[in-house]
Amino acid sequence: MSVLKITKSNYEKEVLNSEKPVLIDFWANWCMPCRMLGPIIDEISEKREDVKICKIDIDEEMELAQKFQVMSIPTLVYIKSGREEKRIVGVRPKEEIEEIIK
Repeated sequence: MSVLKITKSNYEKEVLNSEKPVLIDFWANWCMPCRMLGPIIDEISEKREDVKICKIDIDEEMELAQKFQVMSIPTLVYIKSGREEKRIVGVRPKEEIEEIIK
């Protein structure tokens, strides 16, 4: 499954009402650590059909970044049944990210 871009217009449908758990990567194109994390997120999305992997560009979707109180990027937020379950900030190894989405 490919990484899904989340915007204000599809947030409710794709995140809050998702039947699958959702992992959101809050990022920005100018953020070097975010760009380092990108290939890891892509790799996870290709292997995992049971979790919806999404990205929110904080520059394009400031309102969503504020809603989640994202203070630094990259920030990964794991959501299950519309509620935040876990959060990690910064570049992390693939194994650590996979651990939070078990």
